Amino acid sequence: MAQQRVDAVFMRGGTSRGIFFQRAWLPEDRDDWTPIFLGALGSPDPYGRQLDGLGGGVSSLSKVVVVEPSARPDADVEYTFGQVAVREPAVAYRTNCGNLTSAVGPFAVDEGLVTPSVGADGQATVRLYNVNTRKRIVARFPLEGASAAVEGGFELLGVAGQGAPIRLEFQDPGGAVTGELLPDGAAAETLAVPGLGELRVSIVDATTAVVAVQAADLGLSGSELPDAIEADAGLLARLEAVRGAAALQLGLSPSVEEASACSPQSPLIAIVSSPQPASTLAGEAVDPDAVDLTARVMSMGQAHRALPLTAAMCLAVAARIEGSVVHELTRPGDAAADLRLGNPSGVLPVAASVRHEGGWIADDVVVYRTARRLMEGRVLVPASRLATPEATTTAAAAS
Repeated sequence: MAQQRVDAVFMRGGTSRGIFFQRAWLPEDRDDWTPIFLGALGSPDPYGRQLDGLGGGVSSLSKVVVVEPSARPDADVEYTFGQVAVREPAVAYRTNCGNLTSAVGPFAVDEGLVTPSVGADGQATVRLYNVNTRKRIVARFPLEGASAAVEGGFELLGVAGQGAPIRLEFQDPGGAVTGELLPDGAAAETLAVPGLGELRVSIVDATTAVVAVQAADLGLSGSELPDAIEADAGLLARLEAVRGAAALQLGLSPSVEEASACSPQSPLIAIVSSPQPASTLAGEAVDPDAVDLTARVMSMGQAHRALPLTAAMCLAVAARIEGSVVHELTRPGDAAADLRLGNPSGVLPVAASVRHEGGWIADDVVVYRTARRLMEGRVLVPASRLATPEATTTAAAAS
């Protein structure tokens, strides 16, 4: 059978890669999107490599974004993010991807979907609306002529070389998944975890839902690199049990055991610890004096090679919430300063504006990324994949 050709653009955004589509390039029925996304990325792949597609075998390289002009008065474009599972025939639409969000504005400008507002400094401003979380983001980035600039002097840890900086302001990030910044109303709580007993955690929902647990409570130092985490099958099972218990508590899964199938993407689990000496994936030493908090994050069952940007932003918010597990491990300092997050790729600064007025309120989170268009044209999907789709959608994107 012939392959179906679908217009597409392959982009890097931050420390992730994904396939970008204009909404007009896809079928009108959203249920028809999932088989296309699976076929394009090469999922499901029991070998975990996605060799028969454009995916890279890890969660940060197995993503899609659909962009369209917005009729909303507070947005120029809106976009839907899809996290494509590597080994299973599933696409999750429950949460956003902070890294690929950095590429949405440049994609929209380069595709002619929007004429951006341009300031005296030459910076373009594009107002984004994320369909998954119903949240607004303002992207600012330089232009080169009528296109988004690529070259620049900003260095992003985890990405070789330098690029044009993209400023992302995530507005009112609280409750992106559950509707509440603190879904259970507490900065910290005791979670009953099968096989582990009671564990003290913090569940915070800002840009995405994260369950944060102290590394020491899992028998870890917190400085472990991804390969070491993934090589420990017992640890992976314990981490998924914690995540599953949190998913059950949040109403995202009917049971701990079904969490990996019902809600594989949310909540993310963060292993947090105080600043400490560590090594990066590049073999460089991380100075603990340059770190405010050390974090490792699991995404779709895998240890992230840096930090999912939404998780990093959530941790920055959690670090400002007194009484949270994250706050207790964070180096004391100026609450208005960037939080410096130690991670497997180095140190990531994140600015979070949080206040307490009868309850905790997150006003915004600001981060800087780079992005680059890598390839444009058409992606080919075997017709057999579309004729007998086995795909599942774990949480349909909101209209």
